[in-house]
Amino acid sequence: MGELLEKDVDFCYGSYYNSLWLFIDKIYKLNLRYDNSKKAIEERKAFLIKHKIGVCDIVESAERDKIDASDLGMKNIKLRDVIDYLKQYPKINTLLFTGGNSKNGPEYFFRKHLKDYNLKLELVSNEVPRIHEFLLPVEVSSHKKIRRIKTVSLTSGSGSANISISRVPIYKKLRAEKPDFNTFDFRVMQYSKFF
Repeated sequence: MGELLEKDVDFCYGSYYNSLWLFIDKIYKLNLRYDNSKKAIEERKAFLIKHKIGVCDIVESAERDKIDASDLGMKNIKLRDVIDYLKQYPKINTLLFTGGNSKNGPEYFFRKHLKDYNLKLELVSNEVPRIHEFLLPVEVSSHKKIRRIKTVSLTSGSGSANISISRVPIYKKLRAEKPDFNTFDFRVMQYSKFF
């Protein structure tokens, strides 16, 4: 709706309640601003450019009856053509999803998107975070080439994902060893391996 809270940044995943930038900030010790300023936007852009990271939502547009951030509340969903992005940018070899294969999650939508191209994900690792890959045929200088693209389904930054984290064996083990270890720490640990 275009209404920002005091700590929101008018940029990709800029809601203070979407924790992606909090994780990145902690991993890289960036000391980012969390406000509505142009400076806060520029800090995030500079980080992404420096580390050659692109971000976008797989959902290009959707409608909602109730205005909230729930994935399940979306309807009349139009997806971005991520495969076309991969063809345009041949150096991309990994896609990170901030959520898994639950209904309307990023991996769920990506699987649906792949079907349009007769492609599918193959499991590489079933450990959290789940890792898959797919083979993308592309044409390079009139020759067919196959690119191997890896996908990593990181644990969602949403509060509702805390329940699933509490069931993950490594989280249980770390929490038993260090009682102040929490779901935020778990995500930072997980995300730091891939960012």
